[in-house]
Amino acid sequence: MSAATRARLCAALLLVGLAGCRGMKPVDAGPAFIQSLALPSVGPTRHDVRSLHGKVVLVSFFATWCFPCLAEMPTLEALQRDYGARGFQVVSVGMDLEGAKVLQPFADHYALRYPVLIADDRMREGLTPFGHIRALPTTIILDRRGRAVAAWQGVEGHTDVAKAIEKLLAED
Repeated sequence: MSAATRARLCAALLLVGLAGCRGMKPVDAGPAFIQSLALPSVGPTRHDVRSLHGKVVLVSFFATWCFPCLAEMPTLEALQRDYGARGFQVVSVGMDLEGAKVLQPFADHYALRYPVLIADDRMREGLTPFGHIRALPTTIILDRRGRAVAAWQGVEGHTDVAKAIEKLLAED
C-alpha cells in the first residue's frame, strides 16, 4: 500500500469516525481539506479555493434530488449572511452524478450566496481527505487552520450550528 493510499485511508477513517460528533478533537490533514475543494463552481457565486484559507468553512455535501438537502438550504443561506463578513464561508459540494448538467440550473434558480461546487470522480469515490460521503446531506466544519472540527449527517438545527461557528470565529 503506497504512502498516499495509507494517508487517504487514515483520513477517511478519521472522518467516518467524526460523523455525528461535535466538539471532538480536530482532524488535521494539513492543507488537504481546503485543497480538495479546488473544484469548478456553478451559479452566481464564484469560487476561488485560495479565498478559503484562514476562514471558518462549512462544507455541505448535497444532491439536487435530496429533500433534506433542500430543507437545509435556508439555514446555510442564513449562516452565510450572518457570519460571512466575519471570516466564515459556506461551500456546497454537489454530488450529483450528472454534474454541471443538473447543478448549473439548480444553482442559477436558487441564486445562492455561497459557492456550489461540482464534485469530481475522486470526491465521489472517496479519494479525498473527506473520505466516502455515505449520506446526504453531510456537513463538515473546518476551522481557520483547515482542520475538521465537527461533522454530521442529516440536517442540523440553525442554533447549534451558529453556536459552533461563533465559537470558532472567536478563536484566533
